[in-house]
Amino acid sequence: MAETMKAFVIGHPIAHSRSPLIHGYWLESHGISGTYERIDIAPDDLERFIRNLPKSGFVGGNVTIPHKEETCRLVDRLDEAARAIGAVNTLWLDGGAICGGNTDAAGFAADLDVHASSWRSAKSALVLGAGGASRAILHALTTAGIADIRLVNRTFARAEELSERFGTGIQAHHWQDTNDLASTSDLVVNTTSVGLNGQGEMPLDVAQLPANATVVDIVYTPLQTPLLAAAAKRGLKTVDGLGMLLHQAVPGFERWFGVRPQVTDRLRGIIVADIEGARS
Repeated sequence: MAETMKAFVIGHPIAHSRSPLIHGYWLESHGISGTYERIDIAPDDLERFIRNLPKSGFVGGNVTIPHKEETCRLVDRLDEAARAIGAVNTLWLDGGAICGGNTDAAGFAADLDVHASSWRSAKSALVLGAGGASRAILHALTTAGIADIRLVNRTFARAEELSERFGTGIQAHHWQDTNDLASTSDLVVNTTSVGLNGQGEMPLDVAQLPANATVVDIVYTPLQTPLLAAAAKRGLKTVDGLGMLLHQAVPGFERWFGVRPQVTDRLRGIIVADIEGARS
């Protein structure tokens, strides 16, 4: 009988995570003897959990909030993306060494390649928010070679800090400048929690955007945020946040279980049904 390979997702809280549904679907689809489980790890227990990973019986796992940044300090090796972003979302073992990577930027890029393939030729991008999620988006945009990235945030100093971290091509701007910047932005990415379950009010008036603009919201609950609804009503190309969640899961599954899975319409449908069921 084949040995059961075990993977996990850790966070605090963790009950909301849909990663087990994604990886469980792939395990079943590929007939792999494996498991993927949620583990609630309080911040005070994180270091002990990471240090014990080589003896835990797990092949690796995912890391979600609030542990992504702290995990950088606890692993033996970081991949280039995790080092640049300053956060780890994927763990694996290599000869006893604990390795940390970040697949969020790659997941964002892979999803846009499918649903808005012209994004890589954008002359300018407007990024809303300078929190943890923004780092992965900035890394994806700079890696794609987009030379003019406008970063707006409620706290200007935070936007300045990230623009300095990621270097040439990223300019920090004040939140109230959003609409002025929008008129010459080909790509807009919302990385804030505005729109999450109906929270907050978006500072962007989509009427200011060029007719060829693509609007992305990394929030996926709801799938159609007020920003995406307004953009779609105006006839703009829109991309929701669920695809990023699905595509960022691909590299980890491949590392742990040795098979590169596919993001399919059927998988997306399963996750959409789960999201809608949780809201009903």
